[in-house]
Amino acid sequence: MSFVRFLARPMLASSFVLAGVEKLKNSDDTVEQLSPLLRRAADALPFQANEKVLARVIGGTQVGAGVLFATGKFARLSATLLALISGLNAFVEWRSADISSKEGRDARRTQLLKNVTLTGGVLLASVDTAGKPSLAWRAEHLAADARKTASHLAADARKTTGKKLHKADKAVRKVVDQAVGA
Repeated sequence: MSFVRFLARPMLASSFVLAGVEKLKNSDDTVEQLSPLLRRAADALPFQANEKVLARVIGGTQVGAGVLFATGKFARLSATLLALISGLNAFVEWRSADISSKEGRDARRTQLLKNVTLTGGVLLASVDTAGKPSLAWRAEHLAADARKTASHLAADARKTTGKKLHKADKAVRKVVDQAVGA
């Protein structure tokens, strides 16, 4: 892991871990804030789910993904989870912000920009391959190598077939010349 990644991952993850811990500590506030979304999520699940439990699951997921991301374990997966949670937070906080005053609107805009910035950061981290080629890149280059090899094999087969046909043609002419001379 590069020095920049070594520093940047914990720095970026710290706000997610702290926010997740707050969600776990104050799950009642989280339920109140996320209530419309949690109700929809609870209705969509095939089993009966409590909104408070879902709020704790979101907080726990945020803490777990943040810790995994900070330590570099499953960094791309954990960054993807953090991006989803950050997007959810951005939407919920933007929707529930007080906009009755100019200060409230300014605070709403600042909070939205912070959340969008964090989402962008973890989205970048979710596609970071740490200098190693991604699976898609490897598959693409493997396919290109296979096409190149197949092309070379086909050319060799044409060359070999041409030589064999030339030898067969010579043999036939020799037999015909012997038959005509006899």
